[in-house]
Amino acid sequence: MRFTQHTDDELIGLLRTGNSQAFEEIYRRYWYKLFGVAYHETGTREEAEELVHDLFEQLWNRRQQAVIRHLSTYLVVSMKHLVINYIKSQITHRKYQEYLIFNELKQSMATEDVVHFADLSKAVDEAMKKLPEKSVAIFKLSRFENQSVREIAQHMNLSEKAVEYHITKSLKLLKEQLKTFHSDN
Repeated sequence: MRFTQHTDDELIGLLRTGNSQAFEEIYRRYWYKLFGVAYHETGTREEAEELVHDLFEQLWNRRQQAVIRHLSTYLVVSMKHLVINYIKSQITHRKYQEYLIFNELKQSMATEDVVHFADLSKAVDEAMKKLPEKSVAIFKLSRFENQSVREIAQHMNLSEKAVEYHITKSLKLLKEQLKTFHSDN
């Protein structure tokens, strides 16, 4: 039986009964047209071929339930729906990939900040070891406990000038020892 002579309506009727030769004739008639629609929208041969394959697979699997009045229109509209769904899935996938990359960068930056802080803390501790005990105590009261020069002077029985001297001396040494951590930002 030559299926090339059959109309689209006849092919649809034969397709519903499970006639694989009718399906093959529909495939031969419309493959290139559907490929053109898919290729125009996706821009890649591989995706277009995959979408055409998916459409024909759906046509075969739904051959008994599908209501097809005009085969050409049905196939083109179905292809456009497949393309739209494909593009939506690609956009969703791309957004998800961007989210993963952003999250990884954020995590990496947070880890990097923790490492930098740990390195800085260690360098501060090392620099503080080079100062006399009194200078360290005064500096800690000033910078870590936010006490004023006057409060420190009263607490340690020193003049305010002596407290300022120790703070200045500490800051100068720290600045020198920590210059590798200094940035222009």
